[in-house]
Amino acid sequence: MTALRTSPYVDNVKWIATVIQLIGYGLTGLNVVPWNIFFFFGGIILWFAVGVMWKDRAIMVVHVGAFFSLFFGYLNS
Repeated sequence: MTALRTSPYVDNVKWIATVIQLIGYGLTGLNVVPWNIFFFFGGIILWFAVGVMWKDRAIMVVHVGAFFSLFFGYLNS
């Protein structure tokens, strides 16, 4: 499990996901809709992939919850 957590591939995915999420936060602050939601979806999917690579169910569950929350909110807007 330690080898998976220190893999450069996983680190790259984590940082890309983090940057995408931060862009989503910035776009939300600037009220750039729906692009903010699209960036959040990208970050959520990548963080979910990190959870899969780490076999970390907590990360997977929180991002599935975030995905459905944003998805249904987007559909209802």
